[in-house]
Formats: sequence, C-alpha cells, structure tokens
Amino acid sequence: MAAGPAPEARPLMDEQTFLDNSSHLNYLKETYLCYEVESMNDDLWIPMDEYKGFLRNKSSYRRWERCHAEPIFLERMASWNLDTELRYRITVFISWSPCPDCADELVKFLRENRHVNLRIFAARIYDWYQGYEAGLRELNAAGAEVAMMTLHEFEYCWKNFVDHQQDEDKPFPPWDDLVVRSEELSQRLEGILQNREE
Repeated sequence: MAAGPAPEARPLMDEQTFLDNSSHLNYLKETYLCYEVESMNDDLWIPMDEYKGFLRNKSSYRRWERCHAEPIFLERMASWNLDTELRYRITVFISWSPCPDCADELVKFLRENRHVNLRIFAARIYDWYQGYEAGLRELNAAGAEVAMMTLHEFEYCWKNFVDHQQDEDKPFPPWDDLVVRSEELSQRLEGILQNREE
C-alpha cells in the first residue's frame, strides 16, 4: 500500500522577525499575530493544529490600503467555518494591542459568535490613536481576556511559532528588562481596563 502525501508543514516565523517585532526595545510599525484554536471536548480544551499559525498586517504608502492584522485574522477565521454547535477558545499573541477600530471589529465578532472565547496577549500597547483605552475596555467587557505578554508568553511563542533552523531546543533569548517592562505594561493595562488615570 502506497503512503499518502506527507502532511504539509506549518509555516514558522523567522527568529529575527519575531525578536524585532515583539521586543519592547523596538517600535516597528509591523504587527505580527500568532494564533491557535482549541475546541471544547468533555470539559477539556483540545488543540486544533490545523488552525495554528501567524500572519502580519498589510501596509501600503496609500493610507486607505492599510489593513491591520486583526481584520486579516477575522477574515481567515471566517474561512474556517467553525461549527457553531461547538465551543472554541482562540488565543492570539500580537505585537501591538488592538487599535480602537480593530477592537470594535473584535467586539462585533464576539457578539455574533457567542461560542468563541478570545484571549489576547499583546507585547506592547498601541496608544497612537485617541480612544485606544475605550477600545480595550470594550473588548474586555465583551468577554475577551486582554493581557500583556510576559516572559512565559514570549517563551511559548518562541517554542511554538518560530523557526529555529537546526536547533529546535534553542532557548528564547530575552532582552534586557523584559520582565520589568512586561510588569509595567501589565500594570498600565490593568489601569486602563479599570478606567483609572495612567
């Protein structure tokens, strides 16, 4: 009996791309979004490896052609046709927290898809637009878990989404003050979500 085709390898992110776009030391405009989906089975979350990967925002010199990572992800998710009779947990690791418009799109998605739980872990707070705080609060109020990435999440992404070439066991190389900066951002986000002055 002939063997079937080998399963298609899932694309992984280049090491330097991950480090450059998730580090607190860099403020690149690209947004990378890593995602994974789990389905509920007998009170256990079961990974769905076919729905695991990463994407990035699309940009152009023409402002109206820009597309943030979150709408691209929502479009990709729509193509999966997830069974509305099942429960899903979607975890997103993103280099910038959602802007107000993207937060609004995610809120709409959650209201229309009550069978989906959404967890968002961001490396940095996207505070370039007025109203970003309200957007994050609305997202949290809609049921999304919104948190900052800590060393644990960076290590998890490094292990699960990054191509280590020949050395699969290569450890995540944390940058200076990662833990301190993550804690500062976590406290800042907590203040935003609780509607406190920064």
